[in-house]
Amino acid sequence: MREIVTIQVGEFANFVGSHFWNFQDELLGLASDPESDPIFRNHNLDMDVLYRSGETLQGVATYTPRLVSVNLKGSLGTMSSRGTLYNEGSSSRSDSSTTWFGDVDTQRSEPRKRNLFLQSLYEEEHIVGKEKAKEIEDKDIVGCLDEGVECWTDFSKSHYHPQSLYELNGLWMDSQDFNNYGIGKDVFSEASRGEEICDRLRFFVEECDHIQGIKFLVDDSGGFSAVAADFLENMADEYTNVPVLLYSVRSPMSQMSQKKTVSNKLHDAISFSRLSSFCKLFTPIGLPSLTGSKASKFLNFGDEKPYRSSAVYAAALHSSTIPFRMQPTSSDSSEVSNSMDVNTLVQLLTGRGRQNIVSILDSAMPAPTLAGKQLENTLLTSLQALTPEVTEDVEDDQAVESMCILGALRSEDTEALVSEVKNAVDASYEQATTKGKPLFCNLSVSRCPLPVPLPFPSIFGNLVGRKGEILSSPVSDSLFRGSLDVHSIPVATRWRSSSAVLPYLETRMGNLEKLGIQWGAMGSDVVRAWGFGREELQEMRENLSKMVSELNPQFFESSDSD
Repeated sequence: MREIVTIQVGEFANFVGSHFWNFQDELLGLASDPESDPIFRNHNLDMDVLYRSGETLQGVATYTPRLVSVNLKGSLGTMSSRGTLYNEGSSSRSDSSTTWFGDVDTQRSEPRKRNLFLQSLYEEEHIVGKEKAKEIEDKDIVGCLDEGVECWTDFSKSHYHPQSLYELNGLWMDSQDFNNYGIGKDVFSEASRGEEICDRLRFFVEECDHIQGIKFLVDDSGGFSAVAADFLENMADEYTNVPVLLYSVRSPMSQMSQKKTVSNKLHDAISFSRLSSFCKLFTPIGLPSLTGSKASKFLNFGDEKPYRSSAVYAAALHSSTIPFRMQPTSSDSSEVSNSMDVNTLVQLLTGRGRQNIVSILDSAMPAPTLAGKQLENTLLTSLQALTPEVTEDVEDDQAVESMCILGALRSEDTEALVSEVKNAVDASYEQATTKGKPLFCNLSVSRCPLPVPLPFPSIFGNLVGRKGEILSSPVSDSLFRGSLDVHSIPVATRWRSSSAVLPYLETRMGNLEKLGIQWGAMGSDVVRAWGFGREELQEMRENLSKMVSELNPQFFESSDSD
């Protein structure tokens, strides 16, 4: 077994995670459905990598994500922090002992009501053999989610283990107020929270036979960055040999709502410096806007709705991590090719000549057909960087890439063979200009596309067909099509270790120096209030400069001349 434990810290990280687990739940359902497409029934993916088997006290078998989710109190909506499967006790039990005989004033808030989607799930599981009060139609469910998602549990179709969902009690604020590194700096260590969170992680790790890595998602736009950094520091001490893949994820709204003040710039610099210190690979995800990107040619986004933008990032997360759970075989099967574990990816991207741990993640959704009419849509030119602040078309002869392609189509209605995908990728790189060719490119292929579950947002345009094929003419007048119209999508993702990420690094290093370290710096009071001394900031700056010099060897020379 090559288990992976997933950690999600912060609001947007849990939005991304909710979509990710919906994809997995859909795959599980399709694999066991005798009427589903054979490509889903024979996907050659080992779901035990992500899931654990168990049973309730009543002896009912369970299959739940190996997950620790951390968020603010009240972020679970209608869901209990113990999930929905293990209802061992009631929170409303009476206590026979009485120590107070005075008047009691009880204040109760109205519990949140389940939306149509959650109502339908409840009825499927609990109203068996009984007359349903009202049949809920799929089109009404899709409509209610597109308009009314408030928290990540509103569209989650997965069941969670009682150890999975952790709420930060005692913080009387909402996510808008939990908005900088300083405000979250002591949250992990206070009130036994850190100990409780680590106990939950330990529960999942200790039952693994051979853990291959930890996939860590953090919404690093505010105080959760500090919570995650302290969590990671504890993990580094306890799980020294377990590689951590860290994704920092940000919603477009979090970036639009934040003017780049001194505090914001220092937050970005300190957050990145701290988080990157405790992982083997750091991948920033989150464009200031998805509208107007390459992806918007076939997808329609609403940057103001995390329910929509998180779906795109979750699809890329799913695709990029598929090689970790491909069934390893002595030779490539007809369904998958080139499985790898977490450590292999880390060594591939960071161990070839230079020690760059900051990777770029690109995605094409839907990926173009291999032999379609859209000749300009080659696999390489259709890829959109999901990492912010990167340079396009940079010349880097030391770049290393790892690509994964799911469910590629040979034509509008025919799935491509693994060998055909390999040949198409080889041809794309041969046609690329010299400066666009990496030093090394790894390719993994799965014939199984991304399934589109019912609660997926209606973001597909009218040039996307039922199997995610790119059409030559609109299929309808509707600009917003969802899971009732599109059932699966081919997806291509690519990790890149490239000097194209230099602007991301240089901006953070420069802001830390100029705003936090220099004598009389504008942000000196801010970092002091956050509890950072000058020496600690200088150490961060030194680490950032080493990252820059790995990708730009001339950096140290120019620094020395200064």
